[in-house]
Amino acid sequence: MRGMVLGAMLLVMASMTAAQTPSPALVVLNKDASELAIVEPGTWKVVGRVLTGPIPHEVAVSSDGKIAVATNYGPERNGTTLSVIDLDTQKEIHRVELDELRGPHGVMFLGGKFYFTAEGSNAIARYDVAKNVVDWRATTSQEGTHMLVARPDGGTIFTANIRSNSVSCIRVDQKTGGYKVTQVAVGKGPEGIDISPDGAEVWAANSGDGTVSIIDAGSCRVIGAVDVKTKRSNRVRFTKDGKLVLISDLGAGDVVVLDAAARKEVKRLKLGSSVEGILILPDGERAIVAVSGDNKLAVLDLKTFEVTGTFETGKDPDGMGWRK
Repeated sequence: MRGMVLGAMLLVMASMTAAQTPSPALVVLNKDASELAIVEPGTWKVVGRVLTGPIPHEVAVSSDGKIAVATNYGPERNGTTLSVIDLDTQKEIHRVELDELRGPHGVMFLGGKFYFTAEGSNAIARYDVAKNVVDWRATTSQEGTHMLVARPDGGTIFTANIRSNSVSCIRVDQKTGGYKVTQVAVGKGPEGIDISPDGAEVWAANSGDGTVSIIDAGSCRVIGAVDVKTKRSNRVRFTKDGKLVLISDLGAGDVVVLDAAARKEVKRLKLGSSVEGILILPDGERAIVAVSGDNKLAVLDLKTFEVTGTFETGKDPDGMGWRK
């Protein structure tokens, strides 16, 4: 009897140890399960799960690796909350009610706070985790404000507005919080958006016409376009060195790799059904790509352009973040 009890205790202790959040760690949102999965890099095994609000789409992690914020998009862009998760304890510590800010989607950590889009309200806003309050917001006046990125100094934020076929260039006064919005006409249905590591160019992937619009981040003007022939582009990501750009094609199940300087296709990989979120790993040599329709994620070698492995975290994986 004593041996059985001791064995049970050892199993519990082993389980507790396995559940600890590693550093670094990958975090993945499983939309259909409304949860955040914590994944150990290398083994790609799930070591923890945290329930979120309904249908979370995107997640960002604080620079110290302690806090993750997930945007609870909800059905039909009707979500009204953020999930604030302590990654050490693997617990949701706040369910932030957003009131009239509906359909939170894109999110990024910038200057010690979390900025997010409110797609159903045509706006962006900022969440202060230390005070647990939304302390700033700006109206884009455009339909479908979906994803956002910013220049490194935080002075200019760019949003992709799907149903207005535009990118909003929002210049923010860091002292007063005042802002000025310039609307930039792009292709049809801009959804994914990213900014080059040097902050010079913004690339918007247009889901409705298979093109990418390239915007000069300083002047907020379109300076070029590339026809990448996607069926429905979903996300766009620069590599750490700025030399390559990855675009996920949700419609075709592909990832398209472009040479950023030449603006030409380098490789097109068939990954499966509904290719969505992309995360470039800190080593700059690999990317994780969510193959949401197949409930898996693929590890892509950015030197050989080969898939070196796949793993599962749950149903309908999409948005990802990285804990240092």
